[in-house]
Amino acid sequence: MNKTRRQKRVGSLIKEEVSRLLLEGIQGSSSYLITVTRVEMSSDLRAAYVYLSFFGGEKEETILELLEARKGYLRKSIASKVKLKYNPMLIFSLDPSTEYEERIDRAIKKIKKNEK
Repeated sequence: MNKTRRQKRVGSLIKEEVSRLLLEGIQGSSSYLITVTRVEMSSDLRAAYVYLSFFGGEKEETILELLEARKGYLRKSIASKVKLKYNPMLIFSLDPSTEYEERIDRAIKKIKKNEK
């Protein structure tokens, strides 16, 4: 799927703002770390697919539920900082690339172990 420069630019702006909001407002002094790995915009810029990775003590489902509950606050804050015609709907999901990278690392280690 080809992304336009505008989709990439808006996605980058939303990624920065969501990262800042998560760091300041939601994470606080908690025992987990939320990282926004990437943001992909729909072709009409009305939906932002926010991919996250989690590290720490909380379960991923609990954190996703917290984000879903705070979605209105996040959208309102983004709208005040990023001036767009439409305020995009935020869709949070786990980033599958971290799991994929871990599988590749395990496979490489297994191959190296078998070579010895």
